[in-house]
Amino acid sequence: MSASEAGDLGYMTNALALASRGLGTTVPNPSVGCVIVKDGIIRGRGWTQPGGRPHAETEALARAGDDAKDATAYVTLEPCSHQGQTAPCTEALIAAGVSRVVVATSDPDARVNGSGIAALKAAGIEITTGVLESDAIVLNAGFIKRTRQGVPLFALKSASSMDGRIALASGASQWITGEGARRYGHLLRATHDAILVGSGTVQADNPSLICRLPGFTENTAVQPVRVVLDRRLRIDATAEVVKSASGVPTWIVTSESADPEKVKKLQELGVEILMAEGASDLTFASVTASLLGEKGLNRVLIEGGGQVSASFLKAGLVDRIYGFRAPMVIGGDGRPAIGELDIGQLSDAPRFKRVEMRVLGPDTLDILDLKPTV
Repeated sequence: MSASEAGDLGYMTNALALASRGLGTTVPNPSVGCVIVKDGIIRGRGWTQPGGRPHAETEALARAGDDAKDATAYVTLEPCSHQGQTAPCTEALIAAGVSRVVVATSDPDARVNGSGIAALKAAGIEITTGVLESDAIVLNAGFIKRTRQGVPLFALKSASSMDGRIALASGASQWITGEGARRYGHLLRATHDAILVGSGTVQADNPSLICRLPGFTENTAVQPVRVVLDRRLRIDATAEVVKSASGVPTWIVTSESADPEKVKKLQELGVEILMAEGASDLTFASVTASLLGEKGLNRVLIEGGGQVSASFLKAGLVDRIYGFRAPMVIGGDGRPAIGELDIGQLSDAPRFKRVEMRVLGPDTLDILDLKPTV
């Protein structure tokens, strides 16, 4: 590996780290990182800001100022070339006078998809692509999936006993896992656009479903959207997610047969109602996924309960699992982490591959990605 290639890898690693800061806050845009380098010195850094604007390139160029001229820009996603609420990033890079742009991966958005790189080349800027491409694809897998398939990336989180139980038969579940696992769970909330649960979880636990990490409790604008699946609109106006809906975005996905008066009351309290028209028991998860994709969500964290988790697994929508396990046994009368999947033979079972395992105090965390079918 040449010194130049090593330098590219190092600076792109820096840009990817910056991009990760925006995960969960940039809807409907991807989270992008950018580093401006001149004479071996980083002159400017930037990442996509909350709400998706300003873009990473704009932020980095502003910090670099005049030092951007004849510099190299390292960008984790192909710079945009279309006019949106802000000017194209390609125009900003050209106007700043950068001499080279290093891009990790192309942007699958039909409005870009190669045209950004083409515009930069046409302006005489040297282009290098594919640097740490696989890392960039993993980081923005949610945006890429939504752009290509119309649905977000769904990550399933469960905190269970060693025998896969998330609560006693009575419903008691606080706390199966320890403090370290719970902190990591809040980190997951921070890096996802939305938290999704079923109405049964709301009725049983009355959770607030907010991220309690520093910086989130003080600023409700960066809290993830709370999504509740409630076909029969059973949720009560006294539920915590409803009472706080005016401050933290709360969406309830229900059926077209929902009581209009209750819909109106919830809307008056600040809840947004999404109608899953024509959805049956079997298709409710798929229709919900499409609705959330239309709303621009890139990354959704499924937090329960067992039936909701099973419905998304049966629909083939779960891309990743975060499985927290505590060193305890609850037994067969406890509530399972995953509801019935109606699997007739093992070959039909959803298969995942472990990409990471962590020890969090007394607990363990398995991070599993969907195993591609051959």
